[in-house]
Amino acid sequence: MRWGEFVDADGVTIRYRVWSAVAEPRGVIALLHGVGEHSGRYDETARAFTAAGWEVWADDHRGHGETGRLQHGGDVSRMGRLGPGGLRSTVAAIEQFLAIARAARPDLPFVVLGHSWGSLVTQMMMNRGTCPADAVILTGTAYRTPFAMDGGNLNRKHAHLGTTGVEWLSRDPEVARAFVADELCTATPLRTLFGLPDTLRLLGRPAPGIAVVPLLIAVGSDDTLGGERSARALAQAYVTRSHFTDVTVLVYPGARHEILNETNRLEVQGDLVEWLDQRFASAARDSFAI
Repeated sequence: MRWGEFVDADGVTIRYRVWSAVAEPRGVIALLHGVGEHSGRYDETARAFTAAGWEVWADDHRGHGETGRLQHGGDVSRMGRLGPGGLRSTVAAIEQFLAIARAARPDLPFVVLGHSWGSLVTQMMMNRGTCPADAVILTGTAYRTPFAMDGGNLNRKHAHLGTTGVEWLSRDPEVARAFVADELCTATPLRTLFGLPDTLRLLGRPAPGIAVVPLLIAVGSDDTLGGERSARALAQAYVTRSHFTDVTVLVYPGARHEILNETNRLEVQGDLVEWLDQRFASAARDSFAI
């Protein structure tokens, strides 16, 4: 794994990680993380993709991870605060990051994998025509309407299972323990971090007339952000509103929000690689090994 960085339009230095494929890469995956976390939490996922021949790029968004540490002068208590320009500038910086990642391997398939907040931003960029993807994977995602996406206390259903406040993330208790022990993570509610105007900017629906790409939506049935009903409503909207023709929904029974950090994470990794293999057949399925 190597680090890279660039400076966004507001002068904020954005840091990102690149995991090289174990052999000559057959494509690039740009991975967009969620609120209150950072790209380093995806090391196991990235290594599963690199074993299957995919190069993985993942930035630390504005106010998050190593970007946030640098942006806030080392004050980790400010993790998750986006800084000048708020969500709009954050999305612009993510678009800049995607352009850099795409330009690094211009002749290879380019896939955007957005998780949680990263999946919502991916949906926004798809609507704007600024997501330069040949295929999109959305995990821990939801249909971005008030009735299909929970904007409240996401841990309330699971609070009796532990004391960390983030039991909703995964059935694996180590995931919650590691999250609260990580100084670059925060469980501060999104509305507190972003403010009401930027929180409301996350709402929306798939738009007509956008670029049609293969789409995979993968969620846990026990994900309090959206879950199965929300995921299937989102898939239907991409079919009926945006006229997508290749939409797959995977629902993992009993899994919570972070399916990439769940107790069945190996199953999830394998399913995602298989879905990619079916659409980008240049590499054999048996290249996948962990």
